[in-house]
Amino acid sequence: MPTTWTDADPLTFLAKVTPAGRRRDAQTLLDLMREVTGLEPRMFGPSILGFGEYAYQYASGHSGIAPAASFSPRKAATVVYLADGLEAHAAALARLGPHSGGTGCLYIKDLSKVDLAVLTGILRASLKTVTAETFGKHGQGG
Repeated sequence: MPTTWTDADPLTFLAKVTPAGRRRDAQTLLDLMREVTGLEPRMFGPSILGFGEYAYQYASGHSGIAPAASFSPRKAATVVYLADGLEAHAAALARLGPHSGGTGCLYIKDLSKVDLAVLTGILRASLKTVTAETFGKHGQGG
């Protein structure tokens, strides 16, 4: 079943995040993403806070809607989702501080150890890319 927007309250979800350090990081990211996007969060599935959305369509014809900016406070690390991929931000990620990642997932174990100005720049650049009219068409997004 694909992940979709829900009516769950993001603040209620965040209040239950453990451990306390992960909850602190989630609150910081909530504030940062509100600033970057100018939007309030909505829950995307049971554990992702999303801000805005974009449409994508793969070359196979599969299409959908996903958050334009999002994160999830997981037990092992906070995941910041970058729909345009980590490679698009390689230079900035080299200056970010301790993190790991996959194709479109940036894992941060302790937000206090990363450069928030660099992270803000990454989020702004990613948002600009994924909200451009051409992103997500012809198999590029999602």
